[in-house]
Amino acid sequence: METGAGTPAVRVQDLWKAFGPSVAVAGIDLTLPAGKFIGLVGPNGAGKTTTLSMVTGLLRPDRGTVEVVGRDVWRDPVEVKSRIGVLPEGLRLFERLSGRELLAYTGRLRGLPGDEVDKRAAQLLDVLDLAGAQHKLVVDYSTGMRKKIGLAAALLHNPEVLFLDEPFEGVDPVSAQTIRGVLERYTRSGATVVFSSHVMELVESLCDWVAVIAAGRIRAQGTLADVRGDAPSLQQAFLELVGANGRDMASDLDWLGGAR
Repeated sequence: METGAGTPAVRVQDLWKAFGPSVAVAGIDLTLPAGKFIGLVGPNGAGKTTTLSMVTGLLRPDRGTVEVVGRDVWRDPVEVKSRIGVLPEGLRLFERLSGRELLAYTGRLRGLPGDEVDKRAAQLLDVLDLAGAQHKLVVDYSTGMRKKIGLAAALLHNPEVLFLDEPFEGVDPVSAQTIRGVLERYTRSGATVVFSSHVMELVESLCDWVAVIAAGRIRAQGTLADVRGDAPSLQQAFLELVGANGRDMASDLDWLGGAR
């Protein structure tokens, strides 16, 4: 099933979420175009994970609406979840399965024919450099290997939109390059990737569309060039947008590194 022409990959309106007295997401409005590599960026605690969890149907909002590929996430959850892939932060996997068994289980759970699952699993394991570890239990995988097998599981059913929460966190450079190559190939096919990060250099090198979030609110959204504006880099624009530019926290640590 294809996304209709002009239909955004994601449309969020007036999205709120609080945990007790703490407001994590404070009335977000966000429209993410289809067929793009999109970065959701912000400092730690900005509300990125909470926002992605609500967008993907993992966490129910207190208020607001979320549409993914034109379908309401909470009114039509089965349809939406059949069309998205998710690699959440703190990924929990069936660790007593091997990598190959995990993909076989995931594909069949998605309703794919067994032969097709096996073919796609073999290709993903090969491309993600996991073929040699496919019969190893996931519990024994390294952080990078877990991220890659989680990505394989999220891609197996060929979703229209892929959501990734800090996909490069704790990943070695070789694994990161492999993941990056797979994602770039995926977006070239017309699919959409939405990933969260606080590493501006990574976002600047990968993304063509960016949304900046801080304190549970969207501070800017648009093409990379629009958000960067006249700033020399996305990092500089980001610091200005979140109000951190010019702050010198280290000046309060005049005792650090002094004579002992």
